[in-house]
Amino acid sequence: LQRSHYDVAFYQLSVRNVANFSPPVIDPEPGQQDEWRTLLNLAAIAAGQGANADLEAWDAIVISTMIGAELAREQSPLASREFDELLAELEPRRGPERVLDFMLRSGPYGDRFGADPGGLTLDTLEAAEHGIDLGPLEPRMPEVLRTPDGRIDLAPAPIVADVPRLLTELDRNGASDGEFVLIGRRQLRSNNSWLHNVEHLVRGANDCTLQIHPDDATRLGLTDGGVATVGSRAGSVTANVEVTDRVMPGVVSIPHGWGHDAPGVRLSVAGGKPGVNSNILADETQIDPLSGNAVLNGIPVTVSA
Repeated sequence: LQRSHYDVAFYQLSVRNVANFSPPVIDPEPGQQDEWRTLLNLAAIAAGQGANADLEAWDAIVISTMIGAELAREQSPLASREFDELLAELEPRRGPERVLDFMLRSGPYGDRFGADPGGLTLDTLEAAEHGIDLGPLEPRMPEVLRTPDGRIDLAPAPIVADVPRLLTELDRNGASDGEFVLIGRRQLRSNNSWLHNVEHLVRGANDCTLQIHPDDATRLGLTDGGVATVGSRAGSVTANVEVTDRVMPGVVSIPHGWGHDAPGVRLSVAGGKPGVNSNILADETQIDPLSGNAVLNGIPVTVSA
């Protein structure tokens, strides 16, 4: 609440074209630096300029790079405009709000820096307390496609080439008595770790359980409400058991976002029902071969009473 907000990700899922800007609600604490300045600080350090780099200069690099890229784009409505003219139009804003103003004004609904006086600017959004409805979604295919043939590629070659490896994995012999695949799960009264310190949402039974199929529980001597140890190459946790047919045989599930008993955690409510941190089981040597992403779901684990 100490910083302004303009959504980017969730507007891609909206049912109408909308725009909404929220200014900060709470002033920063005395001496507290804006988050965007901290990020610029880190960028400067990573670039070898140290912790005392000129952040104004780095902020100027960010907006200059964006303007330059837009002017270099042949199909841009701003392609014929002058760099200095556009930069001056964004004064006196700085940081992410200057970037946002540029993105709005150069976007499909923007004022194109005066060429369309009725178009969007950050000033118009700030004046619209509840945002602006820009109308229904508009078809943009195949205009927005960037594939070489201009068509949606439903079977990219790298994925097709990986199918034999996938089939081999699926055809592996069944797991032994203690070997399972660990998956996560979401919960109705939880959003990642955000709501675990709200007393009304953590009342009742412990939600952070190890779900296991009845057949597997019987084979391992586990009972509903009992305790099991779950281990991987990376580590192990001890979790309360929930026997349920909502998971398949050979699969166990622990919800993510728990583990509030770690040193230094100062959450009085969540600390009373800390649950277990399933991230401890994530194996840094397990990666998705196509993307290189860490494997955070489908982790090989062992389970024992």
